[in-house]
Amino acid sequence: MHKAFFGDRERDFSLTPHLIPELERLTGKGIGAIIENTRRMGFGEIVNTVRLGLIGGGTHPEEAQALVQAYVKAHPLGELHLLALDILTDLWTGPAAQPSDEVAA
Repeated sequence: MHKAFFGDRERDFSLTPHLIPELERLTGKGIGAIIENTRRMGFGEIVNTVRLGLIGGGTHPEEAQALVQAYVKAHPLGELHLLALDILTDLWTGPAAQPSDEVAA
C-alpha cells in the first residue's frame, strides 16, 4: 500500500493484481510493457494508474473517478507521474520498507 497526498488529503493507493487486466485493457499494453516504459508513460497510463490505485487502496470506484476528474488538473504532470511510478513500483517489487521507529543501539 502506498500513501500519498492527493486532492484534499493523504490517501491509500494500491494497484492490486485483480485490477491489472483493467489497466491493460484501458492502455492497450501488457503490465510488463507498462512497467518497462515508465519513463515514457502516456497521460492515459498515468491517470488510469492513479485511478485504479485509488480503487485498489479502498476508494469506491465512483469516488476515485470524481477525485481524478477534480484533481488531475490541479497537480503538476510530473507529480502525477511520480505517483503513478510509486504505485507501479509497489506492484512490481512490493511496498518499500517502512522506516523503523527504533534507534540503533
